[in-house]
Amino acid sequence: MILPITLTVAGAAALINIWLMVRVGQVRGSEKVSVGDGGNEKVLRRMRAHSNYIESAPFVLLLVAAIELASATSPTWLWVVSGLYLLGRVAHGVGMDDGKFGKGRMVGTLITMLVLLGLGVYAISIPYLEA
Repeated sequence: MILPITLTVAGAAALINIWLMVRVGQVRGSEKVSVGDGGNEKVLRRMRAHSNYIESAPFVLLLVAAIELASATSPTWLWVVSGLYLLGRVAHGVGMDDGKFGKGRMVGTLITMLVLLGLGVYAISIPYLEA
């Protein structure tokens, strides 16, 4: 069975991961930090944006795949929620550069938490809704 939502979102998630990795590499080069964060806040912020992404993306992808597998059709809302999650992660990555609680960071964090909550609750409810 082909999972078009999962495949599309996983591919896009991989591209965002590469983008975040490149951003870390760029700031490492400009700040001359080879390993770790070197005590440099710019490097630390980029590293944390990447790490934070890696902390949530697997859960979202797993939930999207499980929900898509459990659905008879590809629900449009799952496309929307998945796209919103990816946009939120880009906003968070850019927002982490601000140096404070920037809007992008806050919006990205909120979107991520709501998507995880919604997908998690829906996934838990599927076996009971179908019964």
